[in-house]
Amino acid sequence: MTGEPARRNRLIAVTLDEASIGRGAPDQEHERAIAIYDLIEDNSFGLPGHDGGPYRLCIGLLDGKLALNVSGDADEPIYTHILSLRPFRRILKDYFLICESYFAAIRTASPAQIEAIDMGRRGLHNEGAQLLLDRLRGKIDTDFDTARRLFTLVTALHWKGDA
Repeated sequence: MTGEPARRNRLIAVTLDEASIGRGAPDQEHERAIAIYDLIEDNSFGLPGHDGGPYRLCIGLLDGKLALNVSGDADEPIYTHILSLRPFRRILKDYFLICESYFAAIRTASPAQIEAIDMGRRGLHNEGAQLLLDRLRGKIDTDFDTARRLFTLVTALHWKGDA
């Protein structure tokens, strides 16, 4: 019986709102697909005070804000959390700049240079995940690894949207 809450407090499906995003570059599409796959495979996701789950999550942009639409297993709407992206602007800007450098470097730079850029990229990604975790506190219960994968999807939305 101890595994039951963990089994219920999870995501079983994640989609990105088609109206909020466009097609990204192949590297971006690949990163998005991996993040969704990893998120479904291993996550911790719950709603404080809600004894439901497992959950489905649709992530989109609404008036320049992040919209997290949570529904139940049968796709019945449960909760929508709208989150300002303003606190993420600096991290997103820096993250995209370093990603451009990283994708350029993997084609021409030395392994040491690639590793140094990748360390910076991972550091910014972790910073974004921690900010997301902090901003969701009390609204959506999740762990750091889940927040990290969710942040990857937030960046996927930003590739088209304005944060």
